[in-house]
Amino acid sequence: MRHNFKVIEKKWQKKWEDAKVFEAQDFSDKKKFYGLVEFPYPSGAGMHVGHIKAYSSVEVVSRKRRMEGYNVLFPIGFDAFGLPTENYAIKTGTHPRQITDQNIARFTEQLKRVGFSFDWSRVIDTTDEKFYKWTQWIFLKMFEKGLVFRDTALVNYCPSCKVVLSNEDSQGGKCDICHSEVVQKSKTVWYLKITEYADKLLQGLKDVDYPANVKQQQENWIGKSTGAFVNFDVDGTDEKLQIYTTRPDTLFGVTFMVIAPEHPLIDKYADKITNMDAIKAYRTECQKKTEFERTQLVRDKTGVKIEGLMGINPMNGKKIPIFIADYVMMGYGTGAIMAVPAHDQRDYDFAKAFGIDIIQVIKGGDISKEAYTGDGEMINSEFLNGFTNKKDSIARMVEEIKKMGVGEAGVQFKMKDWAFNRQRYWGEPIPLVHCPSCGVVAVPYEELPLELPDVKNFEPGEDGESPLAKIDSYVNCKCPKCGGDAKRETDTMPQWAGSSWYFLRYIDPNNDKAFADRKKIDYWMPVDWYNGGMEHVTRHMIYSRFWHRFLYDLGEVNTPEPYAKRTIQGLILGPDGDKMSKSKGNVIDPLDIVEDYGADTLRTYVLFMGDYAAAAPWSDSSVKGCKRFLERVAGMTDMVSDDPSTDALEVSFHKAIKKVSSDIEETKFNTAIATLMALTNTVYSAGKLSKEQLEIFIKLLCPFAPHLTEEIWESLGHEDFLSVSAWPQYEEEKTVDATIEIGVQVNGKVRGTVLVAKDEDKDAVLARAKEIVADKLTGNIVKEIYVPGKIVNIVCK
Repeated sequence: MRHNFKVIEKKWQKKWEDAKVFEAQDFSDKKKFYGLVEFPYPSGAGMHVGHIKAYSSVEVVSRKRRMEGYNVLFPIGFDAFGLPTENYAIKTGTHPRQITDQNIARFTEQLKRVGFSFDWSRVIDTTDEKFYKWTQWIFLKMFEKGLVFRDTALVNYCPSCKVVLSNEDSQGGKCDICHSEVVQKSKTVWYLKITEYADKLLQGLKDVDYPANVKQQQENWIGKSTGAFVNFDVDGTDEKLQIYTTRPDTLFGVTFMVIAPEHPLIDKYADKITNMDAIKAYRTECQKKTEFERTQLVRDKTGVKIEGLMGINPMNGKKIPIFIADYVMMGYGTGAIMAVPAHDQRDYDFAKAFGIDIIQVIKGGDISKEAYTGDGEMINSEFLNGFTNKKDSIARMVEEIKKMGVGEAGVQFKMKDWAFNRQRYWGEPIPLVHCPSCGVVAVPYEELPLELPDVKNFEPGEDGESPLAKIDSYVNCKCPKCGGDAKRETDTMPQWAGSSWYFLRYIDPNNDKAFADRKKIDYWMPVDWYNGGMEHVTRHMIYSRFWHRFLYDLGEVNTPEPYAKRTIQGLILGPDGDKMSKSKGNVIDPLDIVEDYGADTLRTYVLFMGDYAAAAPWSDSSVKGCKRFLERVAGMTDMVSDDPSTDALEVSFHKAIKKVSSDIEETKFNTAIATLMALTNTVYSAGKLSKEQLEIFIKLLCPFAPHLTEEIWESLGHEDFLSVSAWPQYEEEKTVDATIEIGVQVNGKVRGTVLVAKDEDKDAVLARAKEIVADKLTGNIVKEIYVPGKIVNIVCK
């Protein structure tokens, strides 16, 4: 048979679609498998090879599961709200709806051409009113439970996109979307109280199968720390400055305090402060810096001492200076810190810069040169002197501050509440109303979805105001509670909203009574295997785990965790070894490969190119190598023989079944394909194979190259689909070679080799071994050792 991929691939894609081969069946008696990939953002650029690699892992596993008799749900959809589409719409003067529909159509065509076995009857689109009705519904449930709140704070603002960004969307001080510098701006923002779920999110990591580095990233992002809250009096006032510290045992070493430049204490006691001009000037400078710039460890320490206010160390009653410095943020902790310069390098540098006392309270190091950050014996600390165990000294200090009434043990998280709004058009409307009498009121559930108005001018406002604010007919409404005049919220939700629960909608995508039928949720959840990129293991995965856990607490879903297993794919680099980008001209269009070499070649190559979780450069020569491999597979149809198969070939097939089956489960796709390539060589060396052996081979290859293998299956006389035939089974005893070559040693040194049958008698093996090394046997043989299947050793003296 020839590998005529242009004909074969179109043929089988149509047959699969017409027969609905890949549609999942609710409540089937079969075991269920729910495989999930991160749904794409449908950009105008279309699919890239990274999408192919990202989807190929669960694609292969899903195809294998169907052949193993599972009822498989392997869905796809589109995460289509967000700034890229809106920015392109503004640039071209085209409505975002039109652009989104065009992009989804293009992605759908491309995905189908690669032959992915998605259930196309369950496609979702986050911009569809029938979908975002339920995004709004979940949001209102959070509002009901007090998890939605509004606050005025310094926020990350992108002047180019004209939106407020969360810390996670502006890492490194740059906007995730346009990469412009982010600035700090005081703004009223909607938040989701994700910090309420911090402990549950940490606990949930114990019950899931995620790679160690994924769990580590999530733990670091949540950033739980245990310590104490301690109150410092402000001299001459009734004020107390509360700080949080993980090292309360070092309280005797506190020689100054630092508060955020925005701290309300400053304005409250402005009449006591004698250098307000200097403080105001410093505040102005701070406003020009992004949060990222302010919190960087490696930079010069700047600050201003507050003249007229002094703190009091609660442990020894000493007055200590209070500074403002930009590295302390109001949004983190209490907006105030205690400084122990002898044992914290940042505090040490600050103290040296401003001539502040440095008091050592932990023995060790040379504090004339740098801070000592190690452990050791406590000194200069009264009742803690002599303690050498950090845990015990912290416990003793917490006991003391509690007895004194100046503090208590506490827990804090690095994670901040989620800034949950955008001042743009293309997003889910936030279903809240502002009433002058009733305050903030929820849109009634029966009025959902609150739809985006169809507008011609969707350019953002100049002062971070949503374009929806310009539409009087949308803004002006009646309060759902009192019936009086009110105004709608005009901000929209961030792109992360729809992706926080989309996996549940696949279960029941057309339900207009609930986000999904509870019985269907009970049948399908949790997701058994979820694959995606490393860049989404914090934001998206944390957010979606939070939403799911909230729904679990409401009793709406059956599992506390949405994803039982998570895997990661590595990047596909350009042929030059650099990350693919249009500017470098090293981008590979997957449809070019499909056109020139076929979808099966593309599918096989992206999984053969290396370790699935690692980055690997594109290689045109390896693509051609995969095409030649598939051509050789097609050629095996001409080698089918009725002659009895050799035992050696039989062993090779059983070994391959075992190896490929195991490798797929462990995402070792490259070695699974290498095993099939090696088996092809073995078959060609033998010159023949049985029909049954060819059927086994194409079953093993089917998840990787389904079009060619379906064609071969049909040519062998089958009327059903190979894609749902039974996965081959191996017999353990047949995975052992009939004969193996082992080394023959004389006095511990290898002097030759001997072919040994797997059940050959020890004496026969030793007799033949001695013949082979006869000329090396000098003196008397004093010992003959045979380790079956491993080695022969003859000891002479």
